[in-house]
Amino acid sequence: MTYTARDEWEQHYGEGKGWRQLGERERQLLAEHAPVPEGGGRALDVGCGTGELAAHLARVGYRVDAVDLTDSAIARAREEYAAVEGVRWLRLDIERDDPAPLHEEGYDLITMRLVYPFLRDRGRTVHGLGERLRDGGALVVITPVVEHTPAERREIALDEDELTLLGAGWKTVERLDADGLAFLVLRGPCHLDTRAVEKRPTTGHALTGALAVVTDAAGRVLLGRSRHGMLELPGGKTTGPEGFAAAAVRELAEETGLVADPADAYVMTMLVDDSHGVPRLTAVVRITAWTGTLANPEPDTFDRWEFFDLHALACVGDVFVPAALAIDAVWPGTLRGLPPAISYPVAADQPPVPGEPAEAARLRTAMAQVVIDGGWAPSARVQEALRTVPRHRFAPEVNLAAAYDGGDRAVITRRDEAGTAISSVSAAWLQADMIEHLGLEPGAVVFEAGSGGYNAELIAHVTGPGGRVVTVDIDPWVVRRARRFLTEAGSGRVTAVEADAALGAPAHLVPRGGFDAAMITYNCWDIAPAWREQLAEGGRLVLPLEMGGYTRAVTFERRGEALHARHFTYCGFVRDQGQQARTVPVLSLLDGGLTLRFEHGTAADAAGLEEALRGRRHEVATGVTMGANAYFASLQLYAATTLSGFCRLAAHQEPDEAVTAIVKDHHAPALIGDASLAYLLHVKTKDGDSPQDKEWEWTVHAFGEQGPALAERLAATVRAWDRHVRADDNDEHADPVLTAHPAGTPDDALPAGDVLDKEHCRLVFRWPGHDVPPPRPGEHSGAGTVREGV
Repeated sequence: MTYTARDEWEQHYGEGKGWRQLGERERQLLAEHAPVPEGGGRALDVGCGTGELAAHLARVGYRVDAVDLTDSAIARAREEYAAVEGVRWLRLDIERDDPAPLHEEGYDLITMRLVYPFLRDRGRTVHGLGERLRDGGALVVITPVVEHTPAERREIALDEDELTLLGAGWKTVERLDADGLAFLVLRGPCHLDTRAVEKRPTTGHALTGALAVVTDAAGRVLLGRSRHGMLELPGGKTTGPEGFAAAAVRELAEETGLVADPADAYVMTMLVDDSHGVPRLTAVVRITAWTGTLANPEPDTFDRWEFFDLHALACVGDVFVPAALAIDAVWPGTLRGLPPAISYPVAADQPPVPGEPAEAARLRTAMAQVVIDGGWAPSARVQEALRTVPRHRFAPEVNLAAAYDGGDRAVITRRDEAGTAISSVSAAWLQADMIEHLGLEPGAVVFEAGSGGYNAELIAHVTGPGGRVVTVDIDPWVVRRARRFLTEAGSGRVTAVEADAALGAPAHLVPRGGFDAAMITYNCWDIAPAWREQLAEGGRLVLPLEMGGYTRAVTFERRGEALHARHFTYCGFVRDQGQQARTVPVLSLLDGGLTLRFEHGTAADAAGLEEALRGRRHEVATGVTMGANAYFASLQLYAATTLSGFCRLAAHQEPDEAVTAIVKDHHAPALIGDASLAYLLHVKTKDGDSPQDKEWEWTVHAFGEQGPALAERLAATVRAWDRHVRADDNDEHADPVLTAHPAGTPDDALPAGDVLDKEHCRLVFRWPGHDVPPPRPGEHSGAGTVREGV
């Protein structure tokens, strides 16, 4: 007897039926191999039935979450064990329901007694339970085995192959006997690194086939555990004049029992590789709708079929090479280390494919609320976009909790050979903040530089059915990934283009009069001319702009040839890779113990600095103090944009081993002169038991003959910042009046302020209380200005 539907289980328990009682040998093994941790432990009993095992675990000292998919079982358990304390009885389908009721901090013990053979997606479920184990915890599976089960009941028992597969990927597997039941204790990571593997060599001269990529209502992909000991997609060879889409539909039905209409089968790409030297052509067919009940009509070929979470595909063990390549074609980035293959995308007009677990909707709502409560998304349309656009479908390689982290967490999706992040899904609050400051109206046409898919889809949702987004990225992999995810889960209103985003959008995609708004999603040292030129008059450009090494998301508004800053947000992004990519000039000092970074682009003469650093240190206390959690990033930007000779000093040694007091791997604002250097840091002047009792004072350290004068300049800058820029409320620090002008704009055409010259633009800053007279006609900017080299 094998039940497959909830109502069958409801009837079973409603009629008073049960299962084999918990035996004394099982109790002994639990006590020996899963004792209660000192101080108590927490256990999860999956498929608790009428509650006998859960009650036992509570009596020996565990706090127990006992879950079952049926109301009738939970009702019986509550009634029979009403006197037992320490048990939460939860009606929950561990395979399908949102796991929100489960304990967030995990479990010391998870038990599955007489449950495992009834699971549909066994691998996914066990993997998910393993993720909930605390360090040192154990998953105990108690199950009938074929050799001790009558023939008429063997569908509820496991054979040796299934028992071996159950233990795959765990660090330790102990198998014991409990009066004919297999008693398995699984510990350690439940991961098995994914490998793309081949079958035995073929005898053909060439291979052609079609693979069906099918997802369920939760967005999970269907894979079969084949008799070759690997996971495979449904599929096979074409027959006669049969097309690839038809072949995929036929193979899906023959191998899994699922039925699809050929009209819902889309050949999305053709893969070319080889198998043991034999050419192989594989059509990847995306099935967007299907009916039927999952089965295993070909037991001689497959052990079973089940649906897998995309984020878990990196640790499922061996996957057949064509299947691995096909998964990567649909969801780039979910699998790594694949063998080479050539992909020929087919221009198929595939519709979006729905599907997500209930947990995703809950976590998305929670993430949106965190962003809203933080004040980052005040408008109704941005709030609705956060609640609606499925962020996890644009980051399928991470679990739902990571995808919907509402804090300051980005999802890294691509790294270079050195391990540096070069593409990511940015923190949700920052995306919301930047979109808010675009000032979008319904129907707006928006340019985005730097593609990931999710941010563009958020913008498309805000602009509504009449809007459109053009997103451009220089990395072919990033564009391919964005296109796929936008096809899978997008609105159809985003166009992804492979090009250098610093050149703007292709001319045929630029609306007459320019884009209504533009957003840049990577760190920019400069403002590309195309971004201003393709922007409509009055349109807004939001970009993370580097100024002296400090990045702010600056909202500019176009007025003629100038861009006027309207808002600043503290932030950080991955760096640009196109024409604007640049390397910061650096100077190593004291055998690598210190590094000077010339963020403005031109290295100063550092002759004699090493000798000066070995000499006497001069110190100046500024008298400016701050407490815990004080915001001082405005001081960094103020110094970087008002002081000539500005640079940053980074330390690579602990303070007690070095000549500076800078914390290892941190940097400090600095000024450089002739064989002289001054830098700024904060020194603790008050200590206490709580953060509120502690205090720091800004102090300048200096070396060299000009050190005292440099220190006084830096100290004066701190005091001016304290008087004119700083506010008691961290959110109320004053911003500068900032304008950006095309490179080549004459000095006398610029407004008064400190000037930072870049390759393509001239930035003019005017800070409160810092008066810089405007240049006279024909006169270069005075000594109070800062120039960035090219």
